[in-house]
Amino acid sequence: MVERRVTVGWAEGLHARPASIFVRAASAAGVPVTIRKAAAEPANPVNAASMLGVLGLGAEGGEEVVLASEDDGAAEALDRLAKLVAEGLEELPETV
Repeated sequence: MVERRVTVGWAEGLHARPASIFVRAASAAGVPVTIRKAAAEPANPVNAASMLGVLGLGAEGGEEVVLASEDDGAAEALDRLAKLVAEGLEELPETV
């Protein structure tokens, strides 16, 4: 399992537009990815390509989330998604 811990860079958290941007990037990642709040115990990861799942997390700006995948070659995809979340990008980069 490959994981990346990242702090949500969007001030409003993973809601509405930021969630949409993230879900599109996760869908395009080429590997199955999950996301969960780092503070959630026990861990309850959701499919990162699911808009309802991501919105249901209620991840706020400044909170830490964990991106994970069990696929081979997932490290690069998780790095790109982690950068997107950390920087709070307003548009989907061409390289995602």
